[in-house]
Amino acid sequence: MKLFYTIIVSILFIFPFQSHSAEDFWGQTGHRVVGEIADTHLNKKAKRKIKRLLKRKSLAFVSTFMDEIKSDKRYNEFYTWHYINMPLNERYEDSKKNPKGDLVTGINYCKKIIANKTASDADKAFYLKLLVHLIGDLHQPLHIGLQEDKGGNDHKVQWFSGDSNLHRVWDTEMIKNYNMGYNELAENADFLSKKEIKIIQKGSVIDWVNETHELTKKVYASATLNENLKYRYSYDYLTTVRSQLQIAGIRLAQILNDIF
Repeated sequence: MKLFYTIIVSILFIFPFQSHSAEDFWGQTGHRVVGEIADTHLNKKAKRKIKRLLKRKSLAFVSTFMDEIKSDKRYNEFYTWHYINMPLNERYEDSKKNPKGDLVTGINYCKKIIANKTASDADKAFYLKLLVHLIGDLHQPLHIGLQEDKGGNDHKVQWFSGDSNLHRVWDTEMIKNYNMGYNELAENADFLSKKEIKIIQKGSVIDWVNETHELTKKVYASATLNENLKYRYSYDYLTTVRSQLQIAGIRLAQILNDIF
């Protein structure tokens, strides 16, 4: 297991790859990148079944659905599924769980419904949309952040001298500043060999949470309160953002291929 984490952490940095406030988690562009990359890794059977369930809508198109329904109180029960709050020195297995559910709860429930042969197509489509979003959220390091600062939302920083916070910088600011659409970002994802892709696909959802949490520690250490983050910060960390989006897309496709 130690070897597995050593390999994964190496890939994250070698390849250019909480109660929370109402931030746009990964932002619309980031989530669409995850969906677009996942689509390129789906097998033919999964593609066919997903296209039918989503009425020909793409994974990129539905990837923001879970953020959109936050405006509707009928879906409040899903809000805590967006994140996990845990101390930096803990692993998910040992952390105190949110009784209302969290990312792991949400992902496992979505997988259960989508794979249930007796579930309606409407329910399968609904939870498929949520799953696409949640796998993206799982790979944003501040979605597995500290409760006391709402996953970095209260970790105030400056972004090119404008007011921001660490969560927003990782969700949106770096991607927005790069000024590429989701199609361009997905098309320019780094080349990975079959062996490298298999390494990324290994492990359980909980393994992936703990892996992302290792990045969370680095993100918190990357900026002091009220620090003015500029080009150098993007230079240092945008490759990690892109890598996380790519890894999320690959793993989303793996889950969907297994289900379908």
